[in-house]
Amino acid sequence: MQFSPFSISRLPRISYGSGRAAEVPALAAGYGRTALLVTGKQSFCATAGWQTFTQALEKNGVSWLHFTVSGEPSPMLVDQAVSRFRNKAIDVVIGIGGGSVLDAAKAIAGLLPHGNSVMDHLEGVGNNIPYRGPSTPFIAVPTTAGTGSEATKNAVLSVQGPNGFKKSFRDECLIPEYAIIDPDLLTTCPPELVAADGMDAFTQLLESYVSLKANPFIDALAWSGMTAVKEGFFAAWQGNEPEAGLGRAAMAYAALLSGITLAQVGLGSVHGLASPLGAFFPIPHGVVCGTLVSVATEINITAMQQREPQNPALAKYAQVGRLLTGRDDLDDTGAHSALIALLADWSEQLQLPRLNGYGISADDFPMIIANSRGSSMLTNPIVLTDREIREILQRRI
Repeated sequence: MQFSPFSISRLPRISYGSGRAAEVPALAAGYGRTALLVTGKQSFCATAGWQTFTQALEKNGVSWLHFTVSGEPSPMLVDQAVSRFRNKAIDVVIGIGGGSVLDAAKAIAGLLPHGNSVMDHLEGVGNNIPYRGPSTPFIAVPTTAGTGSEATKNAVLSVQGPNGFKKSFRDECLIPEYAIIDPDLLTTCPPELVAADGMDAFTQLLESYVSLKANPFIDALAWSGMTAVKEGFFAAWQGNEPEAGLGRAAMAYAALLSGITLAQVGLGSVHGLASPLGAFFPIPHGVVCGTLVSVATEINITAMQQREPQNPALAKYAQVGRLLTGRDDLDDTGAHSALIALLADWSEQLQLPRLNGYGISADDFPMIIANSRGSSMLTNPIVLTDREIREILQRRI
């Protein structure tokens, strides 16, 4: 093992385990008397736990205001929330929901003390004004196991359509004060959401593991996360108790680690393509990951075998193939083939749609490819040609 220099950016304080969501009201009280709750329209606030949670806030002396997020958050939605709550003396923002809710809450928390538009800071499409902080204290409580947003410094915002974009508001000031990981909150996730979110978390772990910026510290976390996916993903998806409960615990853990690893070392070609695909078409992020990861892995491996046969990511892909299949006897070539086949089989079992199910055709490829070379593509283990990127898309139409 080689120990090259590396650095690790700040992480939230993490509390993981069944029932840990009950800690949030007391934590919130430590920041002040007024909380802004950011949730989805149907998720947590439609459950019995909502009343219990809000009553616990009040018992801890915390009054609360409520803002809901539907779908992937846009800059306009964030600006609307900031304008609405700017003068409400918010002491803490609590995001309870999936990745879109947490991203919106993170951006809102960051801008409440300042009142300006998020477009001032949005990378690539904004006004390129540096964000200096401070942010309103933010507590992240995920109710899905996918994006790992609870552990990152970036809030992903999007505008969908022909001139759309999917970009990040990114700064270490935006890292949550606390990430509260309670697997019990995943109980209401339907199978199709478990499938898409699980493939997102797995893809983030795999791409972090083979990233150009990978290091032994992050490798250990990514490996642990992928082991959890192997042990728990399909149990969580199938929903048969008590195995499903153990599966949810494994996937909540894996998603958290995927957020930590991506925040430290970046991602790869799947997420490079996810940005324009999600901006231009109504395709859920997890579906992009699940439908592309097998082919993208194959294209990466083939490109490295042809142009960079000493690339360390080749051995890492083989290690993952042996991990997921349980075949320690496989040589690297056999392990590569087994990994590609297994990921393709996962996509089929989980019934993840192909790209054409969302109106994507070969005519759209030039636009997608031209917009795919953002920050995620920069840490792919090898630079892919436009032709190779096109092949990833073509094989999933």
